[in-house]
Amino acid sequence: LKNRGKPTLILRRDQAYIGVLIDDLVTKGTLDPYRLLTSRAEHRLLLRHDNADARLSETGWKLGLVPQEVYETLKEKRKRVEDLKETLKTHVLPANAASNRMLANMGSAPLKNSTSLYDLIKRPGIRAKSVGDFPGVSDDWDESVYELAEIDIKYEGYIVKAKKQAERIMKMEDMEIPDGIDYRTIEHMALEARDKLDKVRPLTVGQASRISGVNPSDISVLLLHLRKIKAMPGRS
Repeated sequence: LKNRGKPTLILRRDQAYIGVLIDDLVTKGTLDPYRLLTSRAEHRLLLRHDNADARLSETGWKLGLVPQEVYETLKEKRKRVEDLKETLKTHVLPANAASNRMLANMGSAPLKNSTSLYDLIKRPGIRAKSVGDFPGVSDDWDESVYELAEIDIKYEGYIVKAKKQAERIMKMEDMEIPDGIDYRTIEHMALEARDKLDKVRPLTVGQASRISGVNPSDISVLLLHLRKIKAMPGRS
């Protein structure tokens, strides 16, 4: 991309483990061999092996690293997952004797009220592929589609929470720091923070906040300084 004169590709911490690895090595440094453990990634619920293609295939396709036919196949797979989830939301299971018998055979508690198959799958022990056992429900879905839909449904609450957390952090990631900023001239910032920021030269406020030795109070001072710079004549 640099040779083509195009913008740099930066994979964020919520997009890929290699984004976590590079960000850690740049912002925190290391004196010992670095091992990328899942515990190092605060967004590890989003960085699952089952959704790697959904996270990165479009980026790879735009860069010319993923062939068009492969990309179209991945898009179709994701579409089928969403179609299955919509089908499960619209198919309501009545709270009758027949339904409860089937649930009993699955080792699940009986229904007190009618419920969608989507909500039923949130129960422990109820698998997405088992919905084909209920009358009127098609079971012509691939195994991988069932699996991905089941993960999305069962962990929906946690995934939504993780995405909101990532979005809050992304607001800081979107706040770019000018290339030529002189940290030594920023008043009321700790000396250690100035030295660390000057050494690392972070690209964004989010990256700056992860540098060891840079405290939240230093970030507040940095944000105030950036607002002053933006307010200067000739800057937008």
